[in-house]
Amino acid sequence: MQASDTVTILEDGERTYYIVGTAHVSKESVEEVQRVIDEVKPDAVCVELCATRYAALTDEDRWKKLDIFKVIREGKTLLLLANLAVGAYQRRLGAELGVQPGAELLAGAAKAKEIGAELCLVDREIQITLKRTWANLGFFKKMQLLGTIIESLVTKEETVEAKETIEQLKQKAHLSEMMQEFVKVMPEVHQPLIDERDQYLMSKIERAPGKTIVAVVGAGHVPGMQRYFKKSVDLADLETLPVKRRWTGLLKWIIPAIILAAFYFGFSKNEGKTFEQLLYAWILPNSVFALILTAIAGGKLLSVVTATIASPITSLNPLIGAGMVTGLVEAWLRKPTVEDAENINRDVQSLRGFYRNGFTRVLLVAVASTLGSALGAWIGLAWVVKILV
Repeated sequence: MQASDTVTILEDGERTYYIVGTAHVSKESVEEVQRVIDEVKPDAVCVELCATRYAALTDEDRWKKLDIFKVIREGKTLLLLANLAVGAYQRRLGAELGVQPGAELLAGAAKAKEIGAELCLVDREIQITLKRTWANLGFFKKMQLLGTIIESLVTKEETVEAKETIEQLKQKAHLSEMMQEFVKVMPEVHQPLIDERDQYLMSKIERAPGKTIVAVVGAGHVPGMQRYFKKSVDLADLETLPVKRRWTGLLKWIIPAIILAAFYFGFSKNEGKTFEQLLYAWILPNSVFALILTAIAGGKLLSVVTATIASPITSLNPLIGAGMVTGLVEAWLRKPTVEDAENINRDVQSLRGFYRNGFTRVLLVAVASTLGSALGAWIGLAWVVKILV
């Protein structure tokens, strides 16, 4: 078999690696994966999936097993909501093009079973990748990323144009241009989301058994993987969860300390008048922004009231967020059903669907309350400092 724009052949002694660069919503990619495996009859088939993502593609009942109260208590609402939104965009585009997102990866797994090859899941665990990516972003970059995700839910692309774009992006010239632009726009995301995974994927593929290996990966990873071929990679380091910076941990306590010190100063030195102003400056923005964003997210009346009351208090306690309290109240009031969980993939094809589904509505309310409280806290801090100086 010969190399092509979408099939890269790498050799290391007696071992040969056929790297198939695919698009995750391309019917042509599915057919090419099947053709390559049939032709080379590999000893192992590697797919760009981790155990979690493989289960997500193959386990139709996974949402029934998800405990929304546990998700909220562990502070994973934003990560889960972002993951759902990205998946929704891929599924919508896939539906327009007549192919399931990740179908080429599943085709590779099915072909491995069919010919008796060993199936290797070679991607880094999705939660590690998301946490390392999120840790690289500042507050405003996080908001920019969330805005992009939301935009993807309300913006539609013509099917013909989308199909042409997808097939073009599998070509090396277009990929190079796209990756260069991506690095310019979101350099903080590129390292954990692309570069680290290029290293991880190539290293895991080189550890696959046998002399002939077919690897099915997103086309965007292929150039980077080639750079790391036959190079030593510390997988343990790439699997390490990000350590929170000491100053970030201190900052969570510094803000409450400043506010509490300001309250003490206002109460003890100015006979209560300044103290009232400081309370007003802290409570008003915290409550108002938490109220507004929780209401926009479609929270129940009691959830909106809870966010309004909880925000000024939880902003002084780094161990608990307003979104955690509001989310638990919303989950208790809305009581997402098993049917809601079963319909997540169907409903989250649009922003309206996120609102309609009881399960994702709770996530929206929790995240909105968190963002509103955070914004209110920063404004409140600035207001308090202004009064003191």
